[in-house]
Amino acid sequence: MLDWQAIDTVLLDMDGTLLDLHFDNFFWRQHVPQRYSELHHISLADAHDDLAGRYQRHLGTLNWYCVDFWSRELQLDIARLKTEVQHLIAVHPQVHEFLQATRAAGKRVALVTNAHHKSLTLKMQRTRLDIHFDALITSHQIGLPKEHPDFWCQLQSTERYNPARTLLVDDSLPVLRAAQTYGIAYLLAVYSPDSKEGRKDVEGFRAIEGFNDIMP
Repeated sequence: MLDWQAIDTVLLDMDGTLLDLHFDNFFWRQHVPQRYSELHHISLADAHDDLAGRYQRHLGTLNWYCVDFWSRELQLDIARLKTEVQHLIAVHPQVHEFLQATRAAGKRVALVTNAHHKSLTLKMQRTRLDIHFDALITSHQIGLPKEHPDFWCQLQSTERYNPARTLLVDDSLPVLRAAQTYGIAYLLAVYSPDSKEGRKDVEGFRAIEGFNDIMP
């Protein structure tokens, strides 16, 4: 699937790509509504309705990914709530082996995530994946979400890379489209970001079932 001789830099998303998106989906769709309904003394159905509108207003923005923003917005300690269900944080199969093989092949490997640094810290503490990376970069450092067309240019100020010799693996189609517009040559989607849900429509992007598909 890949000509590894043509690739110098590997940029990897975290949630849904390296980690099972089930944790995040469960957290925002079930755990937060439950705690929100308890705090504000409303029904779970009303909590879901209220949150759905709030989520939609901030989808695709830095606020959507910001732990501190949602803590203020919902009057909940989002970082603490994440620790309540941290046992659900799980690494996708073959990820450790892929990261080891990619580094062994002499590639520069960077994690590029929209996740807030508090979420990143929790997940790296839980999984220890950070030992495999040359750099860990959040969109909050750049000041733009990865979906923004200028993100991939601004990333050059933190992580110098040649788009023509770079691979990006990400489960978000808006992110892949933004990277494609910037000129990143090797783009791969993920068929199953959430192990508890069905196969995703990747809308024409090449995609992987698992990292064995592209092991160097």
